[in-house]
Order: sequence, then structure tokens, then C-alpha cells
Amino acid sequence: MNSMQKTYNPKDFESRIYADWMEKGEFTPDREKDKAEGKKPFTIVMPPPNVTGNLHMGHAMNNTLQDILIRFKRMRGYSALWIPGTDHASISTEVKVVEKLRKEGKSKDSLGREKFLEAAWAWTEEYGGNIKNQLKKLGVSCDWSRERFTLDEGLSAAVEEMFIRLYKKGLVYQGDRIINWCPHDKTALSDAEVEHEEQEGKMWTFRYPIDGEDDAIMISTTRPETIPGDLAVAVNPEDERYKDYVGKYAVIPVIERKIPIIADSYVESEFGTGAVKITPSHDPNDFEVGARHDLGQLLIMDEEARLNENAGKYCGLSREEARKAIVKDFDEGGYLVKIDDHHNAVGHCERCKTVIEPMLSKQWFVSMEELAKPALEAYEKGDLHFVPERFGKIYTHWLENIRDWCISRQLWWGHRLPVYYCDDCGEVMVSKEAVHTCTACGSQNIRQDEDSLDTWFSSALWPFSTMGWPDSTPDLDFYYPTDVLITGYDIIFFWVIRMVFSAIEITGELPFTDVYLTGLIRDEQGRKMSKSLGNGIDPLDVIDQYGADALRFTLITGSTPGNDMRFSYKRVESNRNFCNKLWNASRFVLMNLPEDFYDAKVIKEKLHSEDRWILTRVDEIIVEVQEKIEKYDIGMAAEAVHDFIWDEYCDWYIEMVKPRLYGNDIEDREVVYGVLLDVLEKILKMLHPFMPFITEEIYAFLPSTKEDLIVSPWPESGVYKYDEDVEKISILREAIRGIRNAKAEMDIEPFRKSKLYLLTDDDARAEVYDELKNHFANLANCTAIERIPDRDAVSDDVISVVVEKAELFLPMKDLVDYDKEAQRLKKDMEKTEAEIERAEKKLANENFVSKAKPEVVQKEREKLETHKENLKNLKERAAFVQKQLAD
Repeated sequence: MNSMQKTYNPKDFESRIYADWMEKGEFTPDREKDKAEGKKPFTIVMPPPNVTGNLHMGHAMNNTLQDILIRFKRMRGYSALWIPGTDHASISTEVKVVEKLRKEGKSKDSLGREKFLEAAWAWTEEYGGNIKNQLKKLGVSCDWSRERFTLDEGLSAAVEEMFIRLYKKGLVYQGDRIINWCPHDKTALSDAEVEHEEQEGKMWTFRYPIDGEDDAIMISTTRPETIPGDLAVAVNPEDERYKDYVGKYAVIPVIERKIPIIADSYVESEFGTGAVKITPSHDPNDFEVGARHDLGQLLIMDEEARLNENAGKYCGLSREEARKAIVKDFDEGGYLVKIDDHHNAVGHCERCKTVIEPMLSKQWFVSMEELAKPALEAYEKGDLHFVPERFGKIYTHWLENIRDWCISRQLWWGHRLPVYYCDDCGEVMVSKEAVHTCTACGSQNIRQDEDSLDTWFSSALWPFSTMGWPDSTPDLDFYYPTDVLITGYDIIFFWVIRMVFSAIEITGELPFTDVYLTGLIRDEQGRKMSKSLGNGIDPLDVIDQYGADALRFTLITGSTPGNDMRFSYKRVESNRNFCNKLWNASRFVLMNLPEDFYDAKVIKEKLHSEDRWILTRVDEIIVEVQEKIEKYDIGMAAEAVHDFIWDEYCDWYIEMVKPRLYGNDIEDREVVYGVLLDVLEKILKMLHPFMPFITEEIYAFLPSTKEDLIVSPWPESGVYKYDEDVEKISILREAIRGIRNAKAEMDIEPFRKSKLYLLTDDDARAEVYDELKNHFANLANCTAIERIPDRDAVSDDVISVVVEKAELFLPMKDLVDYDKEAQRLKKDMEKTEAEIERAEKKLANENFVSKAKPEVVQKEREKLETHKENLKNLKERAAFVQKQLAD
């Protein structure tokens, strides 16, 4: 019957099994059939990785968790749909294409938009798709027939529809605002795309003369390079130091431009000198101050963050060059007062790490106040849940402090804004269809906005756009809303919040009810994996060496929701060993089944105590694993099934039944066959969501197999409940573990046989020992069990093992070869005496005692005392052994 390979080698079957699943369409639910059968839907949408990305450990963990849930729900009888897809990643992809063109001697502008987009699509088609094939190696069972891409025609239509609906409601507007500008990528960034890094910087204090007076006001700034854009000096209205200055004018040194001194409560009197420069076009707070005081705007930088013609003599300098030049000029003019160290947080582009430049720009925004309210209410009412719950605070913090979302990007790769301008009358038109004639003046001098939408604008629609919205589709009707989103805690604002408010606005429903947040995967030292540290690990390398199942199990058992985990090859090796253990145990079971054994039928009336125990325990584990998965305690669920397989099934039950398996009672052998196979089948089903490949491979060899494991039902529970036998085997296991441990501590070979004396006042417990005496003989090499009335019934030369409600005694004379023991003790005493002699000579050496560090000398003295104590114990033991030999 058995045709399993002798050794476990995942390369023999993982690719074959995945191809078989794909060929049979087993990842694709039959929606109409499932509806007719009354199946409930269970839906997950895959967080779309970059189309040009590669699988990294974060992807591997995230997708393994999703796969576990979808496989579990599929086996539980749900119409389980997992929609995969990829994101066009506008900035990342455009940067890579621009770099490729640069190497070819071409530029984005020289090609023009259409040719550039052709190059971007060609690049995407060439390098995209890698991650899809890599995810297949991991074993993900998503429905590839429904795979989507954020630039698909359907998703692009959804993006246009969303933009237009929000525009018509007045929630999308164009305005001059301070935005985060990346000088490297030459595009605006949302607040969420800016990483703030703590760093040590400087604070400069300068003297600004008061116009027409022999006086000056001292201002403090961390950004001297923006001084050419100053439009005011501001002080706090409550600051007594500056009351007489308000209403006067200061003169910007070197530049010689007069600016008003104003009072505004924004200014913190404790910051620097208490007087600050106001640069409305290059600071978001200064922008607000400028608006309140009608200061106007003065933009002094271009898109590369070089100072422009408005900066006068500093025109053409980079930010860094301008800073040095201005400080130098002010110093030489006598206007530099002092330079202090200053700790601050500097914003960087989260993609290219360039320091961002706050800059006035005409951009498109989404007004967030109205959209944020229902998203916040959904969480506060308990309709939206976070796992772990603590991340709900981050969600509410973002929504309570939300700013309008800048959605336009100065990029060509992405969803182009459906906005058209009339260059004759200035009319702005928003339309899905290309506009050729102005609706206001009839002019045909029309141009479309060059900008594209923020990548996250399209990703925000992912849960419903992937199902066909804005069209009304059968998938949208049956599978939406989805059930759970699994993503990293670092993109709660980037993506989670935006999906929630977009879904409520468009569909009137939450896009999902549960958000499971994963942590980061770090190296063994706890460091974040990065290219700069060179500590990144390619999941495909791990799969190639250990198999996908071992990697999957490592990723899910090493962490809890929301917490970072450390990746260790030792743990991968341990989980591969677990696969090997399961493989060998399954092979053992199948090798021992007779050729005509085709059914895992359990003959209840002929079961032994150990049979009833394992059947009850597997039932309990089925319920435990099921409950833990449903509560998203996925790592704990995996550990529960792992421990049951390794410890209870392999190390205990199989060992317990070997004598019966090899015995002459044919009927009893059939009882064992039935139980072994029944439990093995349930084990494979429980383990399948976590380790899909090895379980599917083994399952195919079971004589009772009628279908692929992936589509088989979750194992039934509540069939067996033999609590009395569970208690009996618990007593047996505790006693045998105690005996084995005691022998190991005494360096006694485990195969040494001895009699077992039982001291207990509990008659029921004594009956258990008597009933299970064959197991004591088989598993602990106890030749006989004798109950004794008291401690005096045995000699002093025994090993004592204390267990619950009993004490066990093993006679040493049965276990120890006293001749060998005497020889061993003699060698140990000689070795210890030599160590004592060495230590005493060392401590008698005056040079050592006087020149060595005191702690070294003290350590040597402690060693000497330890050796002396050991020698004393060895002599006592040797005397006892000699007495036994004499007797």
C-alpha cells in the first residue's frame, strides 16, 4: 500500500502539488453553486504588492496568514474567495523607468508622455509578475483567475468614478497649499508618505535691524536657507519683551527688504529668542499665520529645491549651498548672533529618503473632515475591530487629527487626473470622457491636467473595485464586504483608513470588519532587515533549502499579532525536523497497514485505554485549533497542533501501540489500524492550513482518501469523550517521564530494566498503574510493579520519583553495574584530585596572587572549594559502591 518516499524532500512534490491545484481550479469558488447550497461567503483581498516587487519576508508572513484563514474557511464549508493583485506603484516604478532611460541616454521629457508610458508598460511587463510566481512557491491559494492590477481598465474606471463623485460633492478641490515636496522624485507627497527622523541639527540666531531705528530684533530659525522668502517676523502677543516691536518693520539683512513685525499666538515664547521669521510659502504653520495676517506668498524654490529668481543673489543655489552662503553673509555683516545645537525631527521621502521640502503649490486635495467622521464612528461603535486592539488608538488619532489629503502627483505613470482646462477662459472641467470643447466659452483650446493621482487613491478602492465596482456585479453582490484585512501596522493611515472612509462613502458599508495587523520581521539580533545592513533574507532561498512548509510554520509560530518577530534559521531547521517527524510517522503507519485495509473505521467496543485517550485528545485539539484560528490566535493554533502531533501522537500513542501492532491478535491489530489512521487523517486536516504541501502529499496515500485535502471538510469533533481514559494516560505519562528523567540524571541507560515499587494511599491510582503495567514495561522498562505499604518496605539504595499522589522507587541494584560504576568513580576522583593539586599550586604562587586581578584570584579559590566538595561526594559514592560489591 505504501509508496511514500523513504525520506522527506519537499522538492519532490511542492511544485507538482501546486500545479495540480491550479489545474483543477481548486482556488476558485463556484459562486452560483455555493449560493444554491447556502454556503456563506468568506472574502479576503490581498494587499497588492508592487507589480515590479520581489517577495520579501514581510510578504511571506502576511500571505501565509491570509492563506491559513482562506484554507481553514474553505474546509469549514464557506465559499472562500481570496482576490490577488498588484499595485502599479507610481513613484517607485516611474523612478526606475526614468533611471533605465537615463542609462540609455534618454529622458522622460525628451520622450514625451505617450512614449514614456509605452516604456513604463514595457518595463512593467518585463519585470512585473515575479512576485506572483514567488507567491505560488509559498503555496498561496488565492483565486488567480480574479487577479487584478490597479491600472486595469476596470480599476481605472473605478478611480475616475470616485474622483468625479467626490468632486461633484465638493469634496475634491484644487488649491494653493503647503505640500510635502520631494525634490528627487519631483512630486508632492501626502503626510503619510513622509518619514520623520530624529536628528541633531542647529538653531541659528540672527539680528534683524528695526527699520528707521538703532535697534534690532533677534530671531531664531532652523532653516536659514528660507530667509529670502521671509514675509514677517512674529512674536507671541503675550510676550512682554516684544510688545513695543509689534507694528514696526524689520529689515532682512543683506537682502534689505522690509517685513512687518506681527503678533500671533502660534509663536512659542520659549522657542529660541521668542521671535521667529514667517515664510508662508515654505512652512505649513507659517502658511496659516500668513493667511491670518494677509501677508501674501513668496515662493523661493523650484521643483529641485534650488533657490529661484525670487531669492535674489542666492538664485541657483541648492538648499545646502544657500544655507552656507546666507550664514556666511550674515556672519560677515555682523548679523549672526549665535549657533546652538538643536534636536529636531526632519521629514524624509519614505521611498527615496530625500529630505522633503514644504512648498507652496497648486494641487488637488480631498477634503477630509466629512469623510473622516463615519470612519471614526464605525470604530467607536464597535463595527470595526483591530487585532490587536491597541492599534485602534492609532486609527482614531489619525482620524481625529486628519488634514486634507493631497492626491495629485507630478508623475505620468498612474491614473491621470480626469481634469481639463480651457486656456481661453480658465474653465475647469472634470469628465471621464476626453473634453475637446469648453463648456463655458466653446473654445477648443483645451488641455488635460498633466498630473496623476496618488497611488493610495486607487488602493483605497481595492476591496470593491476588484469585484467590479462601479458596475453591479455578482461578485460584488455576494462577496462584498470582505471579512478581514491582514496588513502591516505601518500602513494604518496609508491604506486602512483610506479604504474605510472610501468604502463607507461609496458603498455605505465597511470594506471589512476585522483588521489583523502584523509586525516587522527582524534578524536574529533584532535589527530591521535592510539592504544597507545586508541582513535581508530571501524567502525563496529558505524555501529552496528547507521547503515552503517549514518557512510558513516559522513565520507564524514566531510572532503574535502586531508584534515584531526575529527570524532564525534554527527555528526553520526545527520546523523542517517537524515535517520530517510527521513524514516518518505517517510512513510508519502506512507501512504497517495491510494491503486490504481501506477504511479508518474505529471499532469503539474494542478500544483500549490509550485508544480512547488519543481519540478524545484529537477531538479536543480540533476544537482548540478551530477556536484559536477564529480568534486570530494563529500562532497559538499552529503550536497546539504541532505539540499534539509531535508529543502525543508520535512520541506517545505510536510507541504505546507498537506491541499490539506487532502482536498476534489480528482483531486487536485492526483496532490499532483504525485508530492510527483515523487520528492521522484528522491531524493532516488540522495541519493543512499551516503546512499545505506535506499534508496534501501524505493525505494522497491514505487508503480512505476520496478527494484532495485542500477541498476536504474540516475534521469533525465531539465524537469521542473518554475523560476517564485521558486522566489514566495522564497519570501514566507523568510517571514514565519522571522515571526517564531520573535515569537520565543518574546517567543510567534508558534500556536498563528494573522493578517498580509504588507507594500511594490512592487505591484508584494504584488500579491505574496495575491496568497499564504493560505500558510501564514497554515505555519505562519496568519488569513488574509492586505496591508497597510504606517507605520502609524498600532499601535506601533506590531512585525516588515523586509524582502526583504517589512516590515511585527503582532499585539501584537493577539499574547499575557496580563494577563499571566503581571504575568510573575512580577516574572521576583522580581527575578531581589533579584539579585540586593544580589550583593549590596556583594559589601558593605569590606572583599569581599578588599580580593577578583580585576577581581572578577569588574565582580560582572558588574553583578549588568546588573541586574539594565534588571529591568529598565522589568518595562517599565510591564507599557506597564498594559496600554493594562486598555484599
